[in-house]
Formats: sequence, structure tokens, C-alpha cells
Amino acid sequence: MKATLILEDGTVYVGESFGAEGEAVGEVCFDTGMTGYQEVLTDPSFFGQLVCMTYPIQGNYGVNSEDNESDRPWPKGFIVRECCSFPSNFRCEGTLADYLKKNGIIGIERVDTRALTRKLRESGVMNGVITTAENPDVEACVRRAKEFAIRDAVRNVTCAERREYPAEGEAKFKVALYDFGNKRNITRCLNALGCDVSVLPAATPAQEVLDGGFDGVMLSNGPGNPAENTEIIEELKILLDSGLPVFGICLGHQLMALAAGARSEKLKYGHRGGNHPVKDLALGKTYITSQNHGYAIVGESLPPQVGEVSHINMNDGTVEGVRYKNRPVFTVQFHPEASPGPRDTRYLFDEFLDLMKGGAR
Repeated sequence: MKATLILEDGTVYVGESFGAEGEAVGEVCFDTGMTGYQEVLTDPSFFGQLVCMTYPIQGNYGVNSEDNESDRPWPKGFIVRECCSFPSNFRCEGTLADYLKKNGIIGIERVDTRALTRKLRESGVMNGVITTAENPDVEACVRRAKEFAIRDAVRNVTCAERREYPAEGEAKFKVALYDFGNKRNITRCLNALGCDVSVLPAATPAQEVLDGGFDGVMLSNGPGNPAENTEIIEELKILLDSGLPVFGICLGHQLMALAAGARSEKLKYGHRGGNHPVKDLALGKTYITSQNHGYAIVGESLPPQVGEVSHINMNDGTVEGVRYKNRPVFTVQFHPEASPGPRDTRYLFDEFLDLMKGGAR
């Protein structure tokens, strides 16, 4: 079946449909990961987006019930050069096409993803429409694309109620994990290090956390524009000065920086994939990291009396981490918990544990 991708500037890409049928409107972005498409699909940070995978073949090892990063896939559409119809892997439980169809996600293949990626790199991310209509109305699709905006992202992906995840073996610490779009591997990493984890809805008041007997707070990843989450930012101001150890990842990093008085900006085409070099300024070492974000913190806007930039992106110099002065608080833009990888920066979880040891109750 024919499928068509129509960008808001009127550019049209014709391909073939796989997955669900219908129409999807979203923000078109690209991910450079060579593996991990199931983790991409189930990452809540992709809420509201049409994801283009730059690696030419997807679905070659199928899907399974173990690799999901959340309860469901979140992109509104999936764009690939080729979707493998006959996957081969001992863990395979089904095909990528069937998985998308089951979850109502529209896919389009036989698209020149290199040309699309180059366009997004040169022009910046833009909205688009994927449709399986035989003769789509291009002008109408362009209008719908231009009208689209990602709104209330965190509210749409956060958990509805508190969830408990016990430590593997003896529990050493009790961690409150704010769910702004939490990926399961954050919880897994903490559990493996001996932490009982309470996953909390994004709107949980800071005072409830402070009264909960927690040894530390984890701020998760998540989708959307960080500056829109004004109520959450106000609560994080309380946590910033509470003396409780805090470790933030991705959106959690951005929200804490905004709480400290910094500002964010939208990147031209974002950082999405598992091959982004980041330098730890304190150690002088560069690591390969997994990233998924369309916004970044403006380093010059961070009040110097409050915090300092700890990590930078070696490709474009953007802020990748912040350490807060005289506070047991640090955050990073990238994903040290990355699944399937890389795992170069897992040492940051050990630093978080060291902070909790210093303030253990």
C-alpha cells in the first residue's frame, strides 16, 4: 500500500505503508542509532513525533517483550528506508510491522531517509504528515502540519499513581524517581545498585518527597519543551535547596537548570542517537553517549553562583551537564542508563550513590 510523508514546507516523499493505516501529524525528527529501534519506539521522549531512522534497515531482529522502555510505543509515526519482513533472532517474538499495527502506529518505508535527514539538518526539524491515502490532499496536509504543536507532553506520559520497584538483593537506599517520561532502564540501574525506587507522578509536591524518608531524588527523561512545565519547576526549586541528593537526566536536567534560573533553547535538529561524544570537564575525558532531546540549556544563562557546566557536547559545544555549587545536586543532558547502550557513563550512578552515602539517614 502507498504511503506519503508531507512536510510543512510542501516537500513530498512517497513510499510504502507498513504498520497501521490512516494519518499521523507530528514533529519530524531523525535518530542515528544503528540498533535499538524497539527502545526508541517505547521511549516516552518521542511523544508527538514522526521518527526517521537514519540506519537503512530496521526490524531485522524483530521485537520482544523484554526490551520495552515503557508500556507502549510513543511516536506518532515511524519512517525507515526498509522494514525487514523476516526477522531472525532467538529472542524475536514478532515483526516490527505487526508491532506497529497492533499499537496503531503508522509506518512508511522505501523513503530516501538520507535525503530527509539532510533536509532536517539543513532546514531544522519541521512538522509533517504521514498518510496512507491513495491521493492525499497535499495543501490540506501542509495546513495540518503547520497547525500542529506538541502540548502537555509530560502530563500525557507520566504515571497516574505511585509505583514501587524493590532493590535487587539488600536495599541500601530509598530513591524517589520523578516520572517525566521515565525509561525503565533508569529504574533497573537503580535497582541493580541496591536502591528501592518509588516512581512518582510528575506533579508530586516536593514536600511530599521531603517527608517521605527518601535518601535521594532522581529526575527522569521526558518529552517536550521544558519551559512549559512551570509548576514542576517551582517544586524543583524546593528540592534544589533541600540538601537532598538529586540526579537529573535529560528533561530532568533541563527542568532543574530552569529552576536554578537558567533558560533553555530549541536546537535546530536536536540530538537523537547513540553516538554523541560528550566531554566530562572535571575528568578531561570524552565519552560516547546516547541522547534524545530537542532542547538544550543555554550555558551563559546559568547563574555562576548556583552552578557550573560540567559536560559539553564535542560536536556543537552545547551544555551536557551541570553541577550545582554547595549542593548535592548534578544533572546530565545525555542518558547514562542507555539501553541498549553505550554504557560509558554509568559511573554517574555510582556518584549518585556516593552522594546518598554522605547524607544517609
